[in-house]
Amino acid sequence: MNKPHRFRSLSMIFLLACGPLIGCASQYGHILAKQDKDLVGSHAAGAATWNPLVDASVAQLLGRCPPAVQPAGFQNASTFAGSSPSLEGAAFNTAGLTPSSPAALANGPASVCFIGIENKSAEDLGDFKDQLYQRIDTQINSAETFRAISRRMVDAALLETRLRPDALFLPANRAAFAAALGRQGAPVDYLLYATVTTGTTDRNKSSQRDYELTLEMVNMHTGEFLKESAKIRKGYSKNRAGKWWNYGWFDQADG
Repeated sequence: MNKPHRFRSLSMIFLLACGPLIGCASQYGHILAKQDKDLVGSHAAGAATWNPLVDASVAQLLGRCPPAVQPAGFQNASTFAGSSPSLEGAAFNTAGLTPSSPAALANGPASVCFIGIENKSAEDLGDFKDQLYQRIDTQINSAETFRAISRRMVDAALLETRLRPDALFLPANRAAFAAALGRQGAPVDYLLYATVTTGTTDRNKSSQRDYELTLEMVNMHTGEFLKESAKIRKGYSKNRAGKWWNYGWFDQADG
């Protein structure tokens, strides 16, 4: 047997023997246990970024909204034009609002209409956009003082009224949208908007990206609103030493 042919034979035997071990011949998967950490993406945000942002922003927003204690009906929503929203502390983050005792909009859980997620970041959310929607919607619905309106009803009402989500800030459009939901048996007290933004800082071959998820709760009857947001910073580098080099012991990130 000549040397080239023998070398090819040995190479083939090596690949057949080592292929399953090094994973070069195929792709393998495994089920993650509950205690396993989320995989940190190397090029974009992933579960390790989005899931904590949702959990923190939703908890902060619902924590600032007091429970409803006074009865209110969809039909007499106009009577609340002069009342304060049930968003305690809204003046903390919102200019032009004065603090006062909150007025409840519903007897029991208030209805929250989650309009959707607006992506203003530098990344394409891909399949995470629908998952973020469902995660936020589920957490709103699991709160004792709030109930989320079905997304299918929300989409149907937007289709019926031919309105875009950002058009609902006009009083007449809000009234038309609320009427459409009311005909479906889903009176609404609040509108909820979510916005994803990023800020990127580049340093040679390394970069830092700040991810922020902002939730905006709008009082359906008065138009006043409350905002809460959560932020996660993430560093990207070309090699594993980049983390130490940029964020190490000697504050190298300063220049």
